[in-house]
Order: sequence, then C-alpha cells, then structure tokens
Amino acid sequence: MPASAQGSDTLVVVTGATINSLDLHRTGTSRASYQVGINCYDRLLTFGAKEVPGNGLSYDYTVVEPELAESWTESDDGMTLTFRLKPNATFWDGRKVTAADVKWSFDRAVSVGGFPTVQMKAGGLERPEQFIVEDDETFVIQLDRPSKLTIPDLAVPVPYIINSVEALANATEDDPWALEYLHTTPAGSGAYKVARWNPGEQLVYERNDEWVGGSLPAVQRVVIREVPSPATRRALIERGDVQVAFDIPDKDASELAGTLDVFSTPVENCIHCLCPNFAFEPFQDPDVRKAIAYAIPYEAIFKAAAFERGLPLWGGAEEITDIAWPRKTQYYTDLDKAKEHIAKSGHADGFDVPLSISLDLASWMEPTALLVQEALGKIGINVTIEKIPGANWRTAVLVEKRLPLHLENFGGWLNTPDYYFFWAYKDGHLFNSSNYRNEEIEALVDATLHMPMDDPEYAPQIKRMFEIALDELPRIPLYQPALNVATNGAEGYEFWFHRQLDVRVLKAV
Repeated sequence: MPASAQGSDTLVVVTGATINSLDLHRTGTSRASYQVGINCYDRLLTFGAKEVPGNGLSYDYTVVEPELAESWTESDDGMTLTFRLKPNATFWDGRKVTAADVKWSFDRAVSVGGFPTVQMKAGGLERPEQFIVEDDETFVIQLDRPSKLTIPDLAVPVPYIINSVEALANATEDDPWALEYLHTTPAGSGAYKVARWNPGEQLVYERNDEWVGGSLPAVQRVVIREVPSPATRRALIERGDVQVAFDIPDKDASELAGTLDVFSTPVENCIHCLCPNFAFEPFQDPDVRKAIAYAIPYEAIFKAAAFERGLPLWGGAEEITDIAWPRKTQYYTDLDKAKEHIAKSGHADGFDVPLSISLDLASWMEPTALLVQEALGKIGINVTIEKIPGANWRTAVLVEKRLPLHLENFGGWLNTPDYYFFWAYKDGHLFNSSNYRNEEIEALVDATLHMPMDDPEYAPQIKRMFEIALDELPRIPLYQPALNVATNGAEGYEFWFHRQLDVRVLKAV
C-alpha cells in the first residue's frame, strides 16, 4: 500500500542499510541497527536541538537535557553523579523503571565487551562497582576521575535502560545478559515499540503512548523498509509512495534538492578514508603508505563520490597550528611524488591487493574504489575490488580486522579530536581497522581523553597526535561526508551525530 494511502498516523521510511539486530550491545550489530536503541529505549540524558540555517534541525552537543532522569547533580570534585529518575516512567509491560534497572543496564554495557564496553570506557564508565542504587528513584555513578566526556557519553545510544526483570527472565547461565533474547525482542521504556521485524525487509515501530522521556511523538506507526537499490528508493520518494528517504546518495541529494526537501549535513568528527592494514606486510612500509596518499585522486573522488557535498580534506598546510578536527591533510594528488615513494619502498616492483567495500555503502565506496584502483595501478599496485554484503561488513572490517585495504567511514559521537583518536587510532579499539599501534599515540590519547579542553597541556598534545597520525597514515583521509535525507510528506527531521534516524520527532504533513 502506498504511504499516501496509509493515513497520517503512519510514516514510511526507506533506507539502503541492513538492520541485523535489535540489540546494540551485541557483537557485530550493524550501525543501521543503532536506531532501535534510539527509538525504543531511554537513556538518562539526551542532547538538545538547534536550528541549522538553511538545513533544518540538528542535535546540539552543548546542551544536555533529561530523558529518563528528572534531574541530576555533580559533586564539587566531579567524581560523583547523582540522578533522580522520573517517578512515572514505566517499561512497556507497565512495570516502574527503577534505579536497579539502570544499574543492570550499565553493568551489562561495561561487561559484554566490544564496542559498547569501550564506548562506556570513553566516558570513564568501566566497572559495575561504579554504579550504585541508592533507592528506586536514585542512581549514582562514582568516577575514578572527572572527565569532560562522562555527561555527553550518557546521551549517546549505548547506555540505554533495559527492563532487567524481563531480560533476566530470558537469560541463561551461558547468556547472563540475555543477548539472544534482546537480539530479537527489545524490552524498553522508549517512545516506540517494535511491532514487527522481518530481517532484510522491514522494521515496524508502534508508538508507546505511556512514554514520559520527552514529547509524545506525533506519528503512531513508522515503517522502516530496507530497499537496497538507490534507484528504487529515489523513485519511491519522488512519487510520494514513502515520506522519508534516509541516507540517500550524494548524487540523488544533489538532483532532488530542487524538487523535494533535502537535508545535507556535514557529519561532525567523521571522515571517509582509505585504510591500509598494518597486519599486511606491504602496508608496514611507510613509503608505500605515502605513495598511496600522493597517488589518490582526491578531487575526482570528491566530485564522483560526494558530488561535492561535505568538505574536502586534502591539500592543507603541513604545519599544524590549531586543533580543529577533521582537518585538511598535507597530502594532494602528485603522481611524481607517489612514484618516488614507491621506488624507495621495499615494494618498488608493486604488489597485488584487494580493496574491500561494503555493498550497503556502495553509493560512495564504489566510485571511490574505482578511482583508487585506477590511480594505484599507475604506481604498480594492482587493485581488485572486493564487494562485501552490508550484513557482513562490520564483522569483517571492524571485529575481525581482516581486510588488507579498505574504505572506512568512522564518525566520532563525542565531538572532540581525542575521542576520535580513542576509537580510530588506539590499538585494538573497534574502528582501528588498520591494526595500527603507536606507543606515543597510546599515551597521548590516554592523557587527553578526560582532560578539560582549556587545560594548557591539551592543545599541544592534540597537535602532536595529529602530526604522528598524518605522517604514519594508518587512515588516509579523503573527505568529510554529509548525511543526506529527503522528505516528501514529512517534517521535523533532525540530524544526529550517530547518523541514524530519530523517528520520534517526525510528523506527517
């Protein structure tokens, strides 16, 4: 049934990405699946909203607001945070949300391992002993050190509050955190429930009319359809058969902007990059990495893959005078320099390598890969393009870190450069898909992560991190992308740092 025939109580969204789990804490959960954590679960806190001139609404990193918490206080030394929960907050089964549920959920997040545990650690949240139930409506966090990241980290998707009674009733000795149950059956207090999930096809949200975490959503039912073909998604939004096309290709955004409402927001703390994997011998050679950096046709990629939406990240000054991130690198297209570096490397005769891309991200990855393939061929690196299904991409590139050369697009949720480096440059961390380790980077990230940005030692250490990373090139920045969303019969879209759709704010028109 076309969206226009379903009534104003329903919105239909199309996306090309794959939702492979309903539990963000599960290993291998795709980024597209994070939306369930946002729309179906509450966090203690959330971010406010702001107007972006000419581009609608965006979250506001500088404003933190209550969601499940009614209020909170911070001790003078910054080590103790005390949260009063909303007394009328209930889970979908009608049971009151208590501080015990918050503790169990935080205990789970810091204990399951992988991405959620490291994300919690970024905010100084590391051990169950830090989380204290004072009474049913009072939850306390004891920190090991004050950190500029703790409060904002409570507003990212990971620390969501689960109905612990329901989860424990479906846990087992081998699965104490109910990962198998919550993979298919959310148990939250959020604005929407999952009415139906057909993996690979659609996810259907139904409004929770008892939600107290914010203003009750205007739309009763939201259907998220997975449509792999960008051409089909474009046709559906142009005809008005669907009301939102999420994360559309830059080409479509450029062409649809004249006839539909199109929002293109540069993604803060996000970089599209080419990643050589240090676990593979050719990429352990610094001259090979620099040869690649000078061979890349940056401008052609920005035009063909981004349609010049977003921001370029090449051709900057080599001297680092500020701590802006992302930033333009000192590299640019220069085949002579590229040939010089490959000639003095240990691989002067070239080598063969697969370049891996995700089919879910083919709209930018495929044209980029073709241009990289052509360019590297000119310096003796024979590239074959490997296309990996979206459902398998995260495991291959981030969990197993087994791809020799690949495109990647990490965006940091907390808007500081040290946070980006924590995830993308520290050894073993999820988005360090290049298997990179540098002892000085390790120490600098540890030193700056919780440091106030106005500390006089902060900026010099951040600049040094930049110098090392841009010299050693475990990630070769290409451009800062934009997130594109088209609407036709919907309003209220708000951009979020997590690059997923917050359906709670949408309205049918």
